Amino acid sequence: MQKKDFGLAVLIIIVGAIVYLRNPLFLSPINLGNTANLIGLFGLFAIGQGFVIMTGGIELSAGSMIALLGVIFVDMVGKLGVPWPLAMLITIGVGTLMGLAHGLLITKLRMQPFVVTLCGLLIYRGVARGYTGEATAGFPFGASYPELEWLTIGRSFGIPHSFFAMLLLGAVCWVVLHRSVYGRHLSAVGKNEDAARYSGIRTGLVITSAYVICAVLTSIAAIYFAMFTKSVQPSSHGNFYELYAIAAAVLGGFSLRGGEGSVIGVVLGAVLLQELQNLVNLLGIPSSLNFAVMGAVILVGVLADQQFNHLRERRRASRTLDALNEEAAVPDSLPAKPR
Repeated sequence: MQKKDFGLAVLIIIVGAIVYLRNPLFLSPINLGNTANLIGLFGLFAIGQGFVIMTGGIELSAGSMIALLGVIFVDMVGKLGVPWPLAMLITIGVGTLMGLAHGLLITKLRMQPFVVTLCGLLIYRGVARGYTGEATAGFPFGASYPELEWLTIGRSFGIPHSFFAMLLLGAVCWVVLHRSVYGRHLSAVGKNEDAARYSGIRTGLVITSAYVICAVLTSIAAIYFAMFTKSVQPSSHGNFYELYAIAAAVLGGFSLRGGEGSVIGVVLGAVLLQELQNLVNLLGIPSSLNFAVMGAVILVGVLADQQFNHLRERRRASRTLDALNEEAAVPDSLPAKPR
C-alpha cells in the first residue's frame, strides 16, 4: 500500500469514528450493508475512470452511459423478453463500442478527451430520453428474475454482491495496472506521450484500450444500477455520477496530469465519498449540500496532489544537486600514468 493509500485509509477511520460518535447508527448492520452496496456500485466505474485519468484524459459521459445502457438493459429483459445473460452481454457490448468510439476519436482524429466525452454526455442522455419518449423504463408489474436479482442485488453473509463484484474486478484491474507490461505502458503514456511513442509504445492503442476498459466497467455498473433502482428515468438516472468517479480517482491518488494512480486508492476514495454522503444523511445535513461536499472534496484532492508533486519534485532536485556536489568534491585518486 502506498503512502497516499495508507493516509486515505486513516482518514476513513477518523471520519467514521467521528460520525459514529455523533450517531451510533452509522455502524448498524443495515447502514453498513447499504453503504457497502453504494460503494460497490460507484466503485465499479470509478476504477474505470482511473484508467482513463492515468492516460491524462477524462471521461465525462459515464453518467449518461449508465442511463442509456440501463434503459437498453431494462427494455431487453422486461419488454422484449431477451434472456438476461444475453441482455447483459449485449449491454456490455454496446458500452464497449462507446468506449472504442471515444478512444478512436481521441487518438485518430486528435480530438480533446474533454470535448469527445462531453459530447458523449449530451448524446447518450438525449438518445436515452428519445428512446423512451421521456417515459420511465421499468420491469413489468410483478415480474421476477431470481437468478439476476441474486447476482446483482443479492447478499451473501450480509455483504452486497455489488461490493463483491467491485472487489473482484478491482483485483483484476490492480494486476493489470500495477503488475503488467500494459500497466507500465499506460503510466508511460500518461507521463509523456511523445516520449512513450518514440520508445516504441503504441500510444494510440494504449489510450484507446483505457477508454474501452472504462466503458466495460461502466456498462457492468449500469446493469447493477438498473437492478438496484428497478426502473430508469432517462432524464435523471446517473446525473453527475461521473463527478463521483472523478472525485474517487483524485482522492485515490490518480493525478489529473496522468501517469500515476492506485486501484486500491480509488476504491478507498469511493469508500470515503460514500462515508461522507452517509455523514450528510445521518447528521441531518440538507441533501442539497451533497454537491457542495463533492466539489470541496475534488478541490482538496487536487490541491493535495499538487502540493505532494511539488514537494516530491523539490526533493528529487535536491537529491540530484547533492549527488552532483559529492561527485565534484571527490578528488581524483588514481595515480598519474608514468611517461
